[in-house]
Amino acid sequence: MRTIQTIKQASLITAIKTPYTENGEIDLNAYDDLVKQQIAGGVEGIIVGGTTGEGQLMNWEEHLMLIAHSVNTFSDKLLIVGNTGSNNTREAVKATEYGFASGMDAALQINPYYGRTSIKGVMTHFERLLDIGPAFIYNVPGRTGQDLTPDIIEPLSKHNNFIGVKECAGNERIAHYEAKEIACWSGNDDEAHDSRHHYQSHGVISVTSNLIPGLFRQLMDTENNELNQQLQPLMQWLFSEPNPIAINTALIMTGAVKPVFRLPYLPLEDAQQQQGIKLINQLNEVDIVGSKARVIDETRLKLC
Repeated sequence: MRTIQTIKQASLITAIKTPYTENGEIDLNAYDDLVKQQIAGGVEGIIVGGTTGEGQLMNWEEHLMLIAHSVNTFSDKLLIVGNTGSNNTREAVKATEYGFASGMDAALQINPYYGRTSIKGVMTHFERLLDIGPAFIYNVPGRTGQDLTPDIIEPLSKHNNFIGVKECAGNERIAHYEAKEIACWSGNDDEAHDSRHHYQSHGVISVTSNLIPGLFRQLMDTENNELNQQLQPLMQWLFSEPNPIAINTALIMTGAVKPVFRLPYLPLEDAQQQQGIKLINQLNEVDIVGSKARVIDETRLKLC
């Protein structure tokens, strides 16, 4: 396992997509190919089974298998972060213990969603999980219905196993934390370049880097307003529907994964796919995971 200080050096972490076989099972061969392309693009870590990786559509057996497989196959090259969070503290504890037993470097933990609790309950939930091992805390109010404000995060940041925050509440919040030496990674791809170079974030935990890892590496390494502006329409398109709908669609369109969706996700409509084709195909093919994009062949599409 890597130390917390080593983990904090990772500026580009991809929330890796989980691909499927035609019968709806996890496609480990395709997964390995995706991760290898992330490594080639300069990505330093992956979130396994996050929202983008559809951990919410996996049973725990699948979820923990994929974490263990990622550790066994890629831990010498990448930071492996297992999304072992849950709105059920007991489940999160059990999954997190298993993940660390499998050798993951860190956990991604989320506040209880839907069945929300009190502020004290939220903090106790995180404290129990931080006691197990190093963790990023994920603040995404749009999904949980509850903002993890500084009065929650700042006390938790004193825990020895606290790494930092994946923050979706904007760059002003990130700047506030970084000024207090609380490490932050942007959770909003369209803000990530400015977050890194203008607001002192540690980096980004990205969806878009599934598709263009090398270009996102450039955005993190050097201030490049021209490239950032060029990529903004693509990033906006990738969030035109709730994530991971568009990134799933994009990677199928580029041929990087098989045309399989786990319900309730469905591919983007034809008009939206046409928009994506234009945005993807204006890039150099060498920068794209897969090849040039084309409309999904509905006769081959599987919904599982």
